[in-house]
Parts: sequence; structure tokens; C-alpha cells
Amino acid sequence: MNETSIITNIKELIGIQTLQPNFNVDLQQNLNCIKKAYLIVENGLIKDFGEMSSLKLESQNYDHHINLENKKSILPVWNDSHTHIVFAGTRETEFVDRINGLSYEDIAKRGGGILNSANKLEKTPFNDLLESSSRRLEKVMQMGTGAIEIKSGYGLTLESELKMLRVIASLKEKYNLPIKSTFLGAHAFPAKYKQQKSQYIDLIINEMLPAIASENLADYIDVFCEKNYFSVAEMEKILQAGNKYNLKPKVHVNQFNSIGAIQKAIEMGAVSVDHLEVLNEKDIDALKNSSTIATLLPSCSLFINIPYAKGKTLIENKVPFALASDYNPGSTPCGNMNLVVSLACINMKITPEVAINAATIMGAKAMEIENESGSITKGKLASLIVTEDISSYNFIPYSFGENNIERVMIKGKWI
Repeated sequence: MNETSIITNIKELIGIQTLQPNFNVDLQQNLNCIKKAYLIVENGLIKDFGEMSSLKLESQNYDHHINLENKKSILPVWNDSHTHIVFAGTRETEFVDRINGLSYEDIAKRGGGILNSANKLEKTPFNDLLESSSRRLEKVMQMGTGAIEIKSGYGLTLESELKMLRVIASLKEKYNLPIKSTFLGAHAFPAKYKQQKSQYIDLIINEMLPAIASENLADYIDVFCEKNYFSVAEMEKILQAGNKYNLKPKVHVNQFNSIGAIQKAIEMGAVSVDHLEVLNEKDIDALKNSSTIATLLPSCSLFINIPYAKGKTLIENKVPFALASDYNPGSTPCGNMNLVVSLACINMKITPEVAINAATIMGAKAMEIENESGSITKGKLASLIVTEDISSYNFIPYSFGENNIERVMIKGKWI
């Protein structure tokens, strides 16, 4: 059915891009807008848009006509390129532990953290895991997320990693939005492999990867490369194995230490390097000369009280970046991308233009869906946020913690 909709008298149409933009800092610092605009949707795609003064409404027939009365604005949905929303149970007791003085690393050393989540997930039936993950996904969609990447990594056994990835596959079938799946078996070493790390890496390479590939369960491969987790050499070995199954790297690096992981990940063709709370000049130089997308996670910094990534420094060094939520039960139990945009502006000292582009078109680039999502572009998905009556897009990060979204459209359908 050829269904068309028109939205008229849009106060401001935000985030307009050409179909194949040049991903540089100039793009990220400029948020192209049209005031007093219209937008036409046909079969789930953006068919046309422009100034109201150029619209000849009487010559067209539309199935739906929405008039925003020059009060409400439209921008692309958030493209959240780093999440862990498939998990079992919560970890609020660890939250209290941190309040009482334990660090994230202290908690991990005594069996908390990722291993805690892995133990809970192993005991959780598939249908329960799918139900809880569905609720989280629906909630973030209501908050404006219209494309998302989801990682495994709370399994750490063949059976549990497959269970997580099959849940993600079910979410892809159940919900009408772009979802990317990432295999993160190298999230932590299970307790029984703490003294036999090479055996766990062999398990990842020789058993997990072939099983995952046989069911086509992952788009990407990830490794948590950090002191006390996986070394740069171990990351390289795992990524090389993933490459044999056409799994591109999207990796956790530089959360607590700079150990050369960024350089190695770029060398190995990483789509993105994520976290980057700790950066030195060599790291920035490597990013400056690569096509790998830096992905920053400010709500993680807020929740576990670690430094914020140097967003302003990256912009000054002409390194574009994405923003993502890192939604997970331990270090970021929140998938609200509106808050992520606010935190980036407040604590990374970046402008709303930079932050909104980072959470839309740059997030899409970090999931390799920039030709279908992330901007107001003819032919892209009609996945849109309609704001409430707000003064300007600056109000979105300014009013941190508030929901200024009236409606969300994903692929031409209101949710």
C-alpha cells in the first residue's frame, strides 16, 4: 500500500544532510535546519521536505496530514551505537557499594560486575530474557532511539552467549527499527579461567565464533581491551579470528588506561573505538588519521564517577565522534539518549550542534547505517522525533533529565 503522510508548519526541521556526507568535524559542528518547514513521508521513507512557502498543498492527496502549528520541531531519531540492553537482573547493590567507597574495579575483583551479570543470565530462561529486553527496548524507543546496537558479553559460556545473541535476533524480528548485533564474548574472563586465560580465548575462537557464524547471529565483534581484562595482543588474536567470519571490530578501549589499544584497533579496521575516557596525544593522532569512529559514553562517566571523554579536545583536533548510551546493568543503567546529549554538552564542553550530530548521524556511521538513518535526507528512513513546544533545539540539552519528546516515528509509523 502506497501510504503518504505530510507534516506541515514544523517550527524547525533539524539535522538536514546530503545522502553521502563527508564525515568530518565541519559536518559535526554544523546542524543544518529549516524554519517553518514541511516534510512528506511515503512508504516509511522521507520523500520530500522544504520551506512551507514552497509547498503547494492543494495539489496533493495525503493519507495523513499533521499540522504542528509552528510550535513543535522535528529532528532525526537518536542512533545509539553502543548498548548492552540484553541482561538478566540488576546490580543496585553494587551501586550502594560504590557509594560506600568501592571502585568499579574493586567490585569486579571480588566477583561483582560483569561476572555477577553472567551468573544471573546463565540462570535466566530465554523467554524471560527476551521479555525484559523487549521492555527496555520499547522504553528507549519512546525516548527517541530509532536505531540501536546491542552487545552480548554477559554470557561468557557458549550456551549463554548464544542465548543472548538469539534474543537480539528475536528483537530484530519483533521490532521495526535497525538493530545491530555485536558478539562480546571477550567481555571478561570467567572465574574458572582466571588462571587459564588462553583456554578461554581458545573457547571464543574455536567454539563460540563458529557457532555464532553458523546461525549468522552477529554483525560485529567486540573485546574489552583494558588492564585486568584483555590485553592488546589478546584483542588482536580475537579480532583476527572474528575477521575470518566477516565480523568487523567495534571495541571497548581506553576506559581506564591507554595501553595502545586504539592504535591496534584502527590498524585492524575497527568501525568504532568506544569509551575513550582516557586519551593521550598518540591516541588522538591515531584517531585523526583514521576512518574509525570514536564513540563517547558520558552517562557511564556520570554513573561510576570516572573522567569524561575529551569531546572538546577531539573537536579541536578535528576528530569527529559519536555519542551512545552504554545502557547496561552495572555502569550505565539508563538508555536515555536525551540525557546523554545533555551530559556531553555540560561535561565535555561541546555545543548542542556537535552533541546532536554525534547522537544522530555519527551514531549511524558507527553502525554503518548512515545511508538509511541519522539525518533528514530524501530517501532515508522516516524515523523522526517530534518535540514538544520548545524554544529551540538548544533546549533539549539545556533541560537535562526532562523528556521534551511528544511523538516518535520509526520507519513511517508512530510508536
